[in-house]
Amino acid sequence: MPLSQRRRDVRADYWPGFVDAMATLLLVIIFLLSLFMLSQFFLSQELSGRETALQRLNAQIAELSDLLALERAGNTQAEDEVAAMSASLNALVEQRDQLQGIVAGGEDAGAAANAEVTALRRELDEERTLGADALSRVALLNQQLRALRQQIAALEEALEASESQGRESETRLADLGRRLNLALAERVQILNRFRSDFFGRLREILAERSGVEIVGDRFVFQSEVLFPSGSDVLNPAGQSEMATLARELIELNTEIPDDIDWVLRVDGHTDSRPISGGRFRSNWELSAARAISVVQYLIAQGVPPERLVAAGFGEFNPLVEGETPAAYERNRRIELKLTER
Repeated sequence: MPLSQRRRDVRADYWPGFVDAMATLLLVIIFLLSLFMLSQFFLSQELSGRETALQRLNAQIAELSDLLALERAGNTQAEDEVAAMSASLNALVEQRDQLQGIVAGGEDAGAAANAEVTALRRELDEERTLGADALSRVALLNQQLRALRQQIAALEEALEASESQGRESETRLADLGRRLNLALAERVQILNRFRSDFFGRLREILAERSGVEIVGDRFVFQSEVLFPSGSDVLNPAGQSEMATLARELIELNTEIPDDIDWVLRVDGHTDSRPISGGRFRSNWELSAARAISVVQYLIAQGVPPERLVAAGFGEFNPLVEGETPAAYERNRRIELKLTER
């Protein structure tokens, strides 16, 4: 066989083997692809299961975390409670110690308390005794109260009777008052009439005398008419005037009814100038001494002493105001006033 033919034969033999090899390689590749696909399927299944398990584990981990947080909170609260209980326990221990001290001291104070209780019992017995006495006194007071009530009832009856009599008495008193007022008015009228008669006679006697004037219901004598300056001794002219006055008073005393209690008031007055020297220390003393001198002279002339009154006013009741010689002269005076006692 020629060489070229042999070479063509040899070339022709390679192709089936190559095809077989390629077919085999393809089969291997397909097989491998199948294995890969199967492995991917099983791997995906495995991964899906693992994800589910992982989710479960995550959920369990979250639950465990929550339980752990709750456990920690419970432990904190428990720790707080334990601390509070420890503090309470310490306080109870302190109270126990204090109570033990008090009990120890109470044993000592027990004897004193027993003694005090004994004393209180004695006082209670005494109070009971006093209470019995008080009850007896209360019973006695009740009896006295009943008696007083009876007396009050009797007094009320008497009061009612006296009220009726009182109304009658009031009527009588009103009538007596009216009568008394009428009697007093009559007496005043009588005294005024005798005063008018007395002053009328004195006016007739003394009308021409200088230093004598009538001011209202009073006769006014200037002091110079009766006394020397600064003296309480009546001068001769003053004695003559007072003697005339005494005769009129004695006659008047016989005319005025005895039930009219009349008096002649003799008032002494001075001017406002202070006294310097002499036996009188003030105008009070001088005015009073002059009034007393007039009264004593009238008594010496026979005028009843019970019908005379002496008073001194000093410079404190002037007739006129001013500090002139004329004002001084008018204010130095002796006043005579017939009045009822």
